[in-house]
Amino acid sequence: MSGSDRAPGPDFSAAVLHDLGAGVITTDPDSRITSVNPWAEELLGRSAGDMIGQDAHDLLHRRADGGRVPREQCALTRPLRESGVTEQGSDEYLLRADGTPVPVIWASTPLRLKGGRAGSVAVFHDFSLHRSATEQAAAHTAALEELTARLHLVADISSVLMTGVSTSGSMRRLLRLLVPGMGAWAAVDVCAEHSTALERITVRSAHHRRTSRLKGTLPPPEERTRQALARALNSDRPTRLTAAELRENPDAPLAATHGALFERLGGDFAVVVPLRTRQRPYGLLTVAREGAPHSDAEAAVLADIGRRVALVMDNARLYHEQRNVAETMQRQLLAPLPQVDHLRMAARYRPAQRAMEIGGDWYDAFLLGDGVMALVIGDVVGHDLKAAAHMAEVRNMLRALAWDHCEPPSLIMRRLDEAVTNTSDAPMATIVFARVEGPEGGPWRLHWVNAGHPPPLLITREGNTRFLQGGHGPLIGMSATLHLGLSWPDASEELPPESTLLLYTDGLVESRNRPIDLGMATLRHHAGVLARRPAGDTVDDFCEALLERIAPSGDDAALLALRLPAAGAGTADDPFPVPPPQSSHSPAAPDRAAPGSLQEHPPVEDPSRGFREE
Repeated sequence: MSGSDRAPGPDFSAAVLHDLGAGVITTDPDSRITSVNPWAEELLGRSAGDMIGQDAHDLLHRRADGGRVPREQCALTRPLRESGVTEQGSDEYLLRADGTPVPVIWASTPLRLKGGRAGSVAVFHDFSLHRSATEQAAAHTAALEELTARLHLVADISSVLMTGVSTSGSMRRLLRLLVPGMGAWAAVDVCAEHSTALERITVRSAHHRRTSRLKGTLPPPEERTRQALARALNSDRPTRLTAAELRENPDAPLAATHGALFERLGGDFAVVVPLRTRQRPYGLLTVAREGAPHSDAEAAVLADIGRRVALVMDNARLYHEQRNVAETMQRQLLAPLPQVDHLRMAARYRPAQRAMEIGGDWYDAFLLGDGVMALVIGDVVGHDLKAAAHMAEVRNMLRALAWDHCEPPSLIMRRLDEAVTNTSDAPMATIVFARVEGPEGGPWRLHWVNAGHPPPLLITREGNTRFLQGGHGPLIGMSATLHLGLSWPDASEELPPESTLLLYTDGLVESRNRPIDLGMATLRHHAGVLARRPAGDTVDDFCEALLERIAPSGDDAALLALRLPAAGAGTADDPFPVPPPQSSHSPAAPDRAAPGSLQEHPPVEDPSRGFREE
């Protein structure tokens, strides 16, 4: 068969166009339609007779909304305007006979016959299904991105809430995450302790910096507002507010509490989320925005944030209640310091960082039957309420034995060791027991024993320091229990005028991050520096500054400081004025007596105000 025998017949092109599976339209150089195939007729819902001879652009090319496309912007006819240009795309629409625009994926190229321009040919497919799938995928992607953003927001908020800062500090950081991401402004109101009033603790706005005037305790609500607040606080769902409603109706349920926020900060809509656990409500979180209201999904996210905030506030409440119980018990076990002659003393107690770890540390100072001042610092093994109870047993035994037996400290320690072993289930304890002997005006001498405790520190007026290493013996509860027959040697040291004697527990000098040797060196350095301060500094100032410099952490810590007066103070020839009374700052509970003191019932201030904050 020759090549001419294999050439297609005249109906070949028509057959190809008929079964191509795509619409085909040809136009002349003036954009008039010259032919269409059956697929084009089907896709456009138009017959060939209705289309041939019509201007292709005017008849078919439209925007997605059905509006006309300016001819100079028509990409489909560009091959007619620009010789040799082939165009293609998927963003154009053709108008069906029923008036609906159909998206098409298309290609248009110039048509040449016998070397001259004969028009153009356009091939197109219905792109509806593909575009719907693309738009759906884009919608899913956008939804996933929005969900991811919300998850990140919730994760960031959880991180903020879990930090150990105060409640008001956590709420300020929370609002920095919510504004402007979730709203134009936000506010947190908390239920006041022992009151039905609300306190607005923080307000944040994307457009206004001065929001402090909006904070503070809200005025007592009227009955209508009180009921609305009760519903909002105890509801399981957010409450929606509109600025227009509150503005037009001043008697609206929450107008009294939220009207001023809209008036000062703007916004059109707000979501009020309860901060509530199953046990109790803690307050309200309000987030407002401009324009459109929060969607149901956004309101659900805010509600989840509210539940997380309430849970953290509930845990904080329980923590502080437990800590308060522990500290109250500890303070009841600590005695106020006596004030004797011109001697001045100060004491501090810092509880452990964990809620119930009050520990077995204690200090004590009391007058003995022979008129001598006794000083005690001790630590019972353990870090719980049981340790505190055992501490009370040991302390009371030591007090009774020291009062009843005017003996050297070594004999008192032996009696205490036997008593603890045979009459108590208290574990081992470390103790320094000392007697400060000397007449009014000096000289003074310290007699002491040390049952496994960190050594006392003596600081002179000039800032010279040294640890008193003598008097060491076994821990209380060890010798008699194990029948070791060990003893505690008596030690003695002269106390220079205007010197300071410091007794302390290991919590002051040892922590997880600081070995005890380094801690003792640090204590010695800071104590020497503070002793060289101006003469006006009291022993109370010394203790406060020492704690500030060392900043003990982890274990509980106690310290007892004794400041000696100048030589001859209090005698008939004393040229010095009477020193000021001993400070009332004491870790002991109020209304406790110090028998034998110049003040039988010395005033006691609560020392926890400085460091026990939420």
